[in-house]
Amino acid sequence: MSRARGTVAIVGIADTPVGVVPRPGATGLCIDAILGALADAGLPKDAVDGLVTLNPTAEPYTYHAEAIAESLGLAPSWCWSTLTGGSSAIGALQQAVHAIDAGACEVVVIAMADSLRSGLTREAAVAMQASTGHPQFERPYGAPVVAHYALIARAHMHEYGTTPEQFAAVAVATRAHAARNPAAQMRTPIAVDDVLASRPIADPLKLLDCSLVSDGGAALVLTSAVRARDLRRPPVYFLGAGAAVGHEHVSQARSLTTSAAVESGRRAYAAAGAGPREIDFAQLYDCFTPVVLIELEDLGFCAKGEAGAFVAAGHTAPGGRLPVNTHGGLLSHAHSGHPSTLFAITETVRQLRGECGERQLARAELALVHGQGGVLSSHATAIFGRAPR
Repeated sequence: MSRARGTVAIVGIADTPVGVVPRPGATGLCIDAILGALADAGLPKDAVDGLVTLNPTAEPYTYHAEAIAESLGLAPSWCWSTLTGGSSAIGALQQAVHAIDAGACEVVVIAMADSLRSGLTREAAVAMQASTGHPQFERPYGAPVVAHYALIARAHMHEYGTTPEQFAAVAVATRAHAARNPAAQMRTPIAVDDVLASRPIADPLKLLDCSLVSDGGAALVLTSAVRARDLRRPPVYFLGAGAAVGHEHVSQARSLTTSAAVESGRRAYAAAGAGPREIDFAQLYDCFTPVVLIELEDLGFCAKGEAGAFVAAGHTAPGGRLPVNTHGGLLSHAHSGHPSTLFAITETVRQLRGECGERQLARAELALVHGQGGVLSSHATAIFGRAPR
C-alpha cells in the first residue's frame, strides 16, 4: 500500500497516435511519448533524474530503460524496467512516488510503448497469445488468452445469471465514450445487437467483447507536489494505491468470479482516505467485457452479481452515474499490450485538468484507475485527485 497521499503530482503527459503506426516502431513511440510529456510539463530533458519503462514485445532490449535513456541523451540516477502485465503502469507509478518521497529523484518519467499491431508477424502474435498458461497443465490443451477469459465469463453467467447482453452493454458504453475521443482507434457507435452479431471468438465472447490490437505509447512526468506548483500545467495529485496478486495460472485461481482487485482496491481506498462512493469516474482494465463487471463488483461500485444490470442501465456510459473508460478503453481506444493502463492514467489527468472537450465530465474531482495483468492475476489500483486532500 502506498501512503504518500498528495505528496507527488503528475505534471506532464503525452500519448502517441494509436492503431496501426508502423513507424517509428516501439522504441520510437516510447521516445516520442517522453519528449511530448516533457514538453507538456515545460521541463527540459536534463531535469529528468529517474526513468521507468516497460520492455516491449515488439522491440525488446536487455536493459530497456537504460537504452531509452541513452537514445535521449539522459543520464538519470535511477533507471528501472517493469513488467506485470496490465498492472505495470500503476506499479511503476508506485515506485516512482517512493523514489521522489525518499529524495532519490526529483523528476521521474514513466514511459511505455509497444507495436503489437504492426511490429509482430502473424506467427509471433499467435505464439504470444498461446504462451499464456501453465506449460504442463494448461498449454497442452491449446487454450489461448481469450479462451481463459471465456471461462471466466461462463463462470459469472453460471453464478450470477449474467447474460451476453449485459457483457455487450460494456462494449456499447465504452464505444460511446470513444465516439467523443478523436484519438480513439474505433469511434463508430455500436449497439448491443451489433456486439451479439459480431464474429464468435470463444463462447460466449464475440469479436466486440474483445479488446483491440494496437500500436501506441504514453508517458507521464512526476515530481513533488511542492515543485509542481511552479510548473506550467495544473498538477494532478497521486493520492494512494494498492496492489494484490491472486494467482499466476488460471487453473490455480481461488475463484473465477472474484479477483484480487478486492484487496488492491481496499488498500488504495485506505491509502487515499476515500471510498467508492466518492469516486467521480473510473478507468477499468477492459481486455474483455466480463472483466469490467468483475472489477466493478470487486472495487465496491456494485454488489456481487449486480454489475451486469448496472452497466445495462447505462450507469457507466456518458452521462451515467459512474462514467467508465472515458477515452474508450482497451475495447475502443487502443490496446498496445502491457502499456495500455498508461493511457487510462493520461486520460484521467486530462479529465482532472478539465481538458477533454466534448467528453469532459461535469464532475471530475476524484478518479480511480485499475489495471490487471495475466488472467485476472496481478491487480493494481490507484486514486488521483485535483487536490492533495
